[in-house]
Amino acid sequence: MGRPYDAAAQDRQWARDLRGTFRCAGALLGLLLVADHFGGRLTLWRGALWLALAVLLFVVLYPARVRAGEGWLSSRGLLRERRVRTDRLVSVRCLDGVSQRLLLRDEFGDRVEIDPDVLVNNPDLWHRLAEDSRRSLASGTLTCGATVLRRIAERVERETAETVFRVSGLE
Repeated sequence: MGRPYDAAAQDRQWARDLRGTFRCAGALLGLLLVADHFGGRLTLWRGALWLALAVLLFVVLYPARVRAGEGWLSSRGLLRERRVRTDRLVSVRCLDGVSQRLLLRDEFGDRVEIDPDVLVNNPDLWHRLAEDSRRSLASGTLTCGATVLRRIAERVERETAETVFRVSGLE
């Protein structure tokens, strides 16, 4: 299937997002415990309830770890990893809602949902996906999603150009 798993492109901001998740859960726990303590209502059971609530927030906010190699893309959450063959894509759809998601499906029935911002913020991940999706398009397996991929490509190029201008002082 291509390069080894260790040589994969990955989300460079994942560790920062994970630290943010820890901070949010910790801040909620701290605020609830302090409020209960000063209110005189802190008990062992209430403390356990606040801890459970902070753990639940952590689980909800836990960022998926996205990686891509030659011919594959994976998204690992807390409990499981989903993997899709990007050189055998059948469809790429953009799901709108509270947060925009990108749904990739391959011809083997596997699917991965990722945040499109991960691709925009990590050009190496985008490059890997774009290269493999072109293979899917050329082989005829990718029947739905060329427009979505083109929009993401335009967004990646725009963000990259803006970053280059900002870094070089040409804003």
